[in-house]
Amino acid sequence: MVLSALEKAEILVEALPYIKEFYGRKVVIKYGGAAMIDCELKQKVMQDIVLMKYVGMHPIVVHGGGPEINTMLRRLDIKVQFVNGLRVTDQDTMEIVEMVLGGKVNKEIVAGLNANGGKAIGISGKDGGLIQAIPMPGQEELGFVGQVEQINPGIIETVIESGYIPVIAPIGMGVDGYTYNINADLVAADIAVTMKADKLVLLTDVPGLLKDPADAGSLVSILKLSEVESYKELGIIGGGMLPKVECCLHSVQGGVGRTHIIDGRVPHSILLEIFTDQGIGTMVVDQ
Repeated sequence: MVLSALEKAEILVEALPYIKEFYGRKVVIKYGGAAMIDCELKQKVMQDIVLMKYVGMHPIVVHGGGPEINTMLRRLDIKVQFVNGLRVTDQDTMEIVEMVLGGKVNKEIVAGLNANGGKAIGISGKDGGLIQAIPMPGQEELGFVGQVEQINPGIIETVIESGYIPVIAPIGMGVDGYTYNINADLVAADIAVTMKADKLVLLTDVPGLLKDPADAGSLVSILKLSEVESYKELGIIGGGMLPKVECCLHSVQGGVGRTHIIDGRVPHSILLEIFTDQGIGTMVVDQ
């Protein structure tokens, strides 16, 4: 479908209130799933983020990279193992995780943003002491899997003030001197709280929270904090959606204005969520 000049103008006018509302505001984007693998989707995500920057917003990208890590581990004949959805990370695995996330994946995203007219800088949680980590409590069998103890945002603020888009690999350093692999959703939530972001957007491979997983029409567009416990009891919030909702809860309770779980398989999903009246996915709000 080819849009007329008038239709394009009307789209811009619809976006104007949102551009005005979020001008100068920080938006944390957790980038992962199919949108990192499919070349066409990846290109559209890069375009979305660069556009956000050019209309005056401050996107902060936190990325995962599980499939790439699995590929490299298998290539090196290192066992891939998970416990309760978390990667078992011994010393050899941690070296590969850091190499893939902090090197290959991080720099590919930076290159993609730069190629689309943006200016991006890639960092890991070890740069500038950004992420201080501790071992995951009660999960000794996981090895070097950690959780965030503290976010020191100085390096992010410096990157933003210099006009760049920060791209962050979810790797932290402990006071014990060890490097820790941290879930990217958790890192994104903690960074959003610390940076006093106005939005946290989690890109996923599902339409959002569904009352019936088999029915895309059962999407919960707005999830209130007061509804979460009952949804858990009913089994609506469970499985892989549970940690994502909990990240949103943590962010909202920490002062982040709005959090969104959106389908990264939809082209330009970030723009649809931020700059249109309809939006997509599930928005978690403090009500």
